[in-house]
Amino acid sequence: MNAGRPWVGDLVEDDQGRRAIVTDVKEAGTVWVLRPAAGGFTAHWLTTDPDSLEVIRRRGEHDAP
Repeated sequence: MNAGRPWVGDLVEDDQGRRAIVTDVKEAGTVWVLRPAAGGFTAHWLTTDPDSLEVIRRRGEHDAP
């Protein structure tokens, strides 16, 4: 895990304003898999630019009630 980059479980917002949860980081840390943070069953999407993701909350911070 890179402390400055989004990682699995983090709540993020992408450069299009979509909030998402990082569900996987693949290809030796070059592809981030995202799913919508809430609502519907929209398919996941990918990004190869982690700098386009703003971390809203780290994993664990958004899991508490």
